[in-house]
Amino acid sequence: MAAPLRVLVTGAAGQIAYSLLYSIGKGDVFGPEQTLELVLLDIPQMMTVLGGVVMELQDCSLPLVQKITETCDVKEAFTDVDYAVLVGAMPRREGMERSDLLKANVKIFESQGKAIDQFAKKTVKVLVVGNPANTNCLVCMKCAPSIPQENFSCMTRLDQNRAQAQIANRLSVACNAVKKVTIWGNHSSTQFPDAAHAVVDIDGQQLKAPEAVKDDDWLNGEFIKTVQVRGASIIKARKLSSAMSAAKAICDHLKDWHFGTSEGSWVSMGVYSDNNQYGIPQGLMYSMPVDIGKDGRWTVVQGLSISDFAREKMDLTAKELLDEKEVAFKFIQQ
Repeated sequence: MAAPLRVLVTGAAGQIAYSLLYSIGKGDVFGPEQTLELVLLDIPQMMTVLGGVVMELQDCSLPLVQKITETCDVKEAFTDVDYAVLVGAMPRREGMERSDLLKANVKIFESQGKAIDQFAKKTVKVLVVGNPANTNCLVCMKCAPSIPQENFSCMTRLDQNRAQAQIANRLSVACNAVKKVTIWGNHSSTQFPDAAHAVVDIDGQQLKAPEAVKDDDWLNGEFIKTVQVRGASIIKARKLSSAMSAAKAICDHLKDWHFGTSEGSWVSMGVYSDNNQYGIPQGLMYSMPVDIGKDGRWTVVQGLSISDFAREKMDLTAKELLDEKEVAFKFIQQ
């Protein structure tokens, strides 16, 4: 077996991690031959709960998991990690202003970025899940200048999965029959789920999604809105935020980042916009379609046509990210 990968999950006592850790531990992400050291970080107040999570992981008797470390110490958590999955974040509470939410999260992700810079392997891959994920990821990256920018991403795979499922359900096909759905921009209600370049396998024939769906009003209206507010809809129904689906999306994101994307497809990831691709402002963590090689290096898919409708949606979500960045960066300690 390969040498163990050291995988850190923050917010490890929370409900997303509770759905995530078993899947990582049994090999769904890094493969059935890859041994693991799991590092679980949470705040001091959650250590008793985290202890219960560790007991359950031990009781799963997972042969790939060679070691589990539970801690509330940032240095211990980030030392020599290969992957850092940053799930923990300050949630928005009733009556909390947006600037207050950003300020609270800047404090968390500034601290974690500095810890990554100081203690993690220089090859570490960092996936930010905790919301506002795009801006939290940007803050973390800024505070870890010794780590390559391309080693930071935020998760919009949940949005992609939601979008694929909506099209699949509409056409009564399996979810994996739908490919190349793109999520542009922010993991928020301004995100743009784009099916213009998506393809659907129907009875062995590949069709463009608009051709298969045959309903542009739905694709440009209800489809987009459903994906944009899906998280809120789940909270309204469950009285809790997405956990099972978020954990599955984390696994999907990490697996593709580790092994590469399948041939003839691409995935959506929030990545650093440093090349002004598709008219996206530079200096944002913006979700785009990417190909990932077997070496784990991603490249933005080139040459996609952008309609006037798409341009408007992409610019709207970029503006939100620019506004978030302006507010958040005021709180970073220089």
